[in-house]
Amino acid sequence: MDWSSCASNGVATLSCIPPLIADLIWWLLTFGGVVALFFIIIAGYKYIFSHGDPKKIEEAKRTLSYAILGLVVIFLSFFFVNFIAGITGVACLNTTSAFSFTSCK
Repeated sequence: MDWSSCASNGVATLSCIPPLIADLIWWLLTFGGVVALFFIIIAGYKYIFSHGDPKKIEEAKRTLSYAILGLVVIFLSFFFVNFIAGITGVACLNTTSAFSFTSCK
């Protein structure tokens, strides 16, 4: 976050709230993606160490299904956030800084 654009005399102002929220959304979605990938790996380990037990295999498949579903939801969230921001003209993802939204103008 570039605090110099919203701070006045080194003090954060109300104009710092939208970039702060944008960064928070970005980090939460990124964290969710990492967690989903972690659960995909866990599902793989469950499947490998199931030793042919149908109950454990079913549990591993269910974990994998939910992890992939979560990952799809997170990717769609990135898409919808950027799509809605682009349509409304409020903000768009800054390609030079992956962690902040800037004006599309």
